[in-house]
Amino acid sequence: MSTGQPNQQSLTGYYRWHARIYDLTRWAFLFGRRRLVQRAAGHVKKPGRILEIGCGTGKNLVHLAEAFPQAEVIGLDLSQDMLDRARPKMERFGKRVSLLHQAYDAPVAGEVKFDLIVFSYSLSMINPGYDEVLKICQQDLSPQGVVAVVDFHESRWAWFRRWMGVNHVRMEGQVLACLRRDFPALLCQVHHGYGDLWRYVLFLGRPVI
Repeated sequence: MSTGQPNQQSLTGYYRWHARIYDLTRWAFLFGRRRLVQRAAGHVKKPGRILEIGCGTGKNLVHLAEAFPQAEVIGLDLSQDMLDRARPKMERFGKRVSLLHQAYDAPVAGEVKFDLIVFSYSLSMINPGYDEVLKICQQDLSPQGVVAVVDFHESRWAWFRRWMGVNHVRMEGQVLACLRRDFPALLCQVHHGYGDLWRYVLFLGRPVI
């Protein structure tokens, strides 16, 4: 994956501090996460295995484990600090939910593919490399599997795009363009945050067979 070691080190350092305040602050920005899980449940009835890339502090993992009580759920993240925050939330689910500390630079499914792969506000932070990540996702999904994405899309305000860039987020429509290219869409919605300060996307798609 072409994200490169400098990018990985930068994100790891960023979240070393932000992990402490993530759950207290991100609710005001990261819209649509619970809605994404609800929409995914309408298209994936009984998944056997679920993977979340960039699971962070585990908020979505809890929603996924509750929405799909029979599924094995795996959360992957580059930041050990974020996973340390997630781990206590996973204890009530026992061995059904597990955490992986690594970059998503190669398939992780093994012989049994995933029926649902979730990206929640992670692809827009992988710069460069989000397109390679989605190619790996294609390899990890079962033929009838679903990729589910909620992420920043774009903003018409240059000052806001610059500010988000300071926080490692690129929002120039690149994520949705790549998703539309690589995955036939089951759902594609663009929503507004705080009027029209920015836009975020909800996307569900299947792999190309």
